[in-house]
Parts: sequence; structure tokens; C-alpha cells
Amino acid sequence: MGKKDARRTEQRLAASKKLDRMTAIEIVRLMNREDRRVAEAVGRVLPAVARAVDAIVAAMRAGGRLIYVGAGSSGRMAVLDAAECPPTFGISRRQMVALIAGGRRAVTGAVEGAEDSAANGARDLRRLKLGRADVVVGIAASGTTPYVLGAMKFARARGSLTVAVMANRDMPLARLAKIAIAVGVGAEVLTGSTRLKAGTSQKMVLNMLSTAVMVRLGHVYENLMIDAVMTNKKLQGRAVRILMEASGAGVSAAEDALRAAGHSMRVALVMLKLGVGATEARRKLASARGNLRLALGE
Repeated sequence: MGKKDARRTEQRLAASKKLDRMTAIEIVRLMNREDRRVAEAVGRVLPAVARAVDAIVAAMRAGGRLIYVGAGSSGRMAVLDAAECPPTFGISRRQMVALIAGGRRAVTGAVEGAEDSAANGARDLRRLKLGRADVVVGIAASGTTPYVLGAMKFARARGSLTVAVMANRDMPLARLAKIAIAVGVGAEVLTGSTRLKAGTSQKMVLNMLSTAVMVRLGHVYENLMIDAVMTNKKLQGRAVRILMEASGAGVSAAEDALRAAGHSMRVALVMLKLGVGATEARRKLASARGNLRLALGE
């Protein structure tokens, strides 16, 4: 036997050593008990998450991009978060990008050896024409994935801000990050299967990062998705309800305003709250440089 792996996510959980002899209810109870510890672990790193949010906001206000880099399950979490933010917050897909080792094929299946190349991590960032204003968030449960390490080294050399999201402490990835978010979730119920607790912690942290960043950038009014893209009937109905909730207007008034605003909830809300037409609402928003609260005088 070699020496014990220093990565807690690769060690065995004592409580699950008889996993293959447990009943279904015993297995799911054990998993549920372990999952409850994930939120507590994330809670311990909130100051680091908040620092990352502030840094990303500053970078994006200066024209930078938020770029996620990951492999395997971590990469898929990154792809999911990056894919959902443009329609949720109305941002350009160019503002938020996710790189996964192995490319698009790796989203739905394993690509052999893809995560083992540090050179490919650097190559993929080079192809994006990474700049100093961009932020690179490296996501790796182990904190040792070569593809992610290669990308982070390249990002540091370019002068980009680097953030690490991982499930082990004191790993190489942390040493390449300006801000390290190390969620110590411990050993997995199924040894080494980091799609479980580690993956849950990554999903929670990415939810916080992207949502808090978009709120701070002004893509939310109160707790409403004021910039959401209306791509289907369900979302069109949601847009009307958002306007009704935010303005106190009735269904007809909200629908009329939305139509007159060219389906911009932001413009429609100014129209409804200030009793002005679409042209004046756009002028007020332009004068406020897009700041909805300022345009509304709130």
C-alpha cells in the first residue's frame, strides 16, 4: 500500500464502508445526513465567496469576462452555470464563458485523458484571447486537475484575476489563485465520487458567485429577474407577473407596457411606475446609465 492520499475527497468515509450491504433506505439516509454537512462547509467559506463576488463585479464593470474552467463533473457544473446566466440575467453569452476539458463532447460523456493535459488548459484560454480584465475561476474538486492548473498558470501569467473553487484544502490549485474557495466537504459516501458532496458544494458556490455578481451589476430589481429573456410562453407570462408584482399594475396594463417597451421589462417597469411612455422611459434609463433604481428615483 502506498501512502494515504492527502486529498480528503479520495479517502474512505467510515460510515459508508458497508455501503454495498445497506438497504435502500439506509443508503439514502446516509447520503442525506452527509449532504446536510455540505451547506455547513460552504457556510465556513462565505467571506472568500464574497471577496470573489466583489472582484468579479469590479472586473466585469471594467469590461472583463467571467471565465469558468473545469474538467469532468466540475466542468459540467461550470457549463451549466454559464449557460443559464444569459437568459436569466439578459447578459451577452460573451460575458460569461465556460471551458471544459475535452470540449463539447465532454459535457455529455467522458473524453479519455482530457483533464490530464495542462497544455490544453492554457491553449483553450489562449484561444479566448484572455486579457488582464478577465476573471478565471478554476473549478476542481481535487485541486490537482492538470487541465485546470494549466489554465490558471496561464491566467496568472496574463495578469488576470484567478479564483479557485475546490473541495480540498492546501492543494496546488489554491496556490495559483488570488482568491481560494476551499470547501472542506470531507470523504464521499462512494469513495472518490466527487459528483456527490464535492459536486453539490461546487453547485452551491457557483450559484452564489453568479447570482450575487448579477445582482450587484444591477440585473435584478428587488428579488425579481428584471432582465430575463422571454424565449417562450412560460417566460412571457412570468415577465407580466414580474411587472405586476414590481409596479402594482394589473394584467392589461403590464401586458400593454411590455408590448410598447419592445418586451424590455426594464423599460416597461419605468413606464408603469413613472407613468411615462416608452421613449421617455428609455431616456431616463440612458441618463441613469442603465441603473434602474436611479432611473426610478428610488
